Amino acid sequence: MSEEITLFKDMVLRFFEQEVAPHYEQWEHDHSMPRDFWRTMGEAGLLLVDMPEEFGGSETSVDVALMIMEELSRCGYFSLATGYNIHANIVAPYVMNIGNDAQRARWIPGMASGDIVTALGMTEPGAGSDVAGMRSTAIREGDHYRLNGSKIFITNGIHADMVIVCAKTDPAAGAKGISLFLVDTSLPGFYKGKRLEKMGQHSSDTAELFFEDVMVPAECLLGEEGKGFMYLMQELPRERLGCAIQAIGHAQGALDMTCEYVTDRKAFGQSIAQFQNTRFKLAELKTELEMSRALYEKLKAKFAEDQMTVDDGAMIKLASTEMELKMVDTCLQLHGGYGYTDEYEISRFYRDARVQTIYAGSSEIMKEVVARSILGR
Repeated sequence: MSEEITLFKDMVLRFFEQEVAPHYEQWEHDHSMPRDFWRTMGEAGLLLVDMPEEFGGSETSVDVALMIMEELSRCGYFSLATGYNIHANIVAPYVMNIGNDAQRARWIPGMASGDIVTALGMTEPGAGSDVAGMRSTAIREGDHYRLNGSKIFITNGIHADMVIVCAKTDPAAGAKGISLFLVDTSLPGFYKGKRLEKMGQHSSDTAELFFEDVMVPAECLLGEEGKGFMYLMQELPRERLGCAIQAIGHAQGALDMTCEYVTDRKAFGQSIAQFQNTRFKLAELKTELEMSRALYEKLKAKFAEDQMTVDDGAMIKLASTEMELKMVDTCLQLHGGYGYTDEYEISRFYRDARVQTIYAGSSEIMKEVVARSILGR
């Protein structure tokens, strides 16, 4: 571990202890995280840590941003980790890598301070994994685009001040007709639906978004018209690394708490940790966790050299999230009936993890991506 990461990790864990731990249970109970907490994170220097200092970042390596997500997940703050991933690990790189100077200056400093919260508007009611099937349109009219459509399952959607919206500027061109827009949520015609209630990640802000003749200034086009799908593919490796490190951190947290539980819990006159079934199950889980971590480290090194491919991202997302689900399921089983109660944190780990093999590309889609890299279409 580099000195940079060690220093940041110590600061991050102190921040969690002081600013998250005392409140997180209440946030989960309320099914909402306070909007002002984004500013609290910004004041602590935890948002956009790998962005340039001129924009309010700390100019660290991407490893630090990924470490923050790992620790959030390991500590069980998965709702927060998901929102952080969207804002700092996905939207910010889109703006920095694809945007122009004016767009960076407009959005990045506020994102770093927490004054601006962001979201990615990709999924629609009839188009999740099938991005090319989206129906939202943005038709050019003079120096504006007329945006119409809707999005669903949008993380940070309620709090968002800006959303990167994927829409078709050429509805007849399929995936080649998709463009991206930096949309100010205060524009007339932009509506936020009710907060979506979910099985897990209760304090994660998830919403429906609606666009009714939203007149988006042409300068809000992100990159070039018609290249939206290409940009989505370009940014996928980092997005999938983010999902993977959340899975790895979450699995590690579940393993740690289960090892502590089975050591303390007694049955039939001895510690549960002494039963061969317990020992073998945990040995298998530890091995699978380390295998996922090894693949993650390998691909993170490729990402640093700009060599990570789309199918690399699919493999690590598939492997790590499937491992995570097996981990939390087995760990809950080892807790017995207590694991099914909210008194024990493993129940929240179980609920929060379930969506990991669904969002950001389902396991089935990940398998198809990998298969195509081997066998073609």
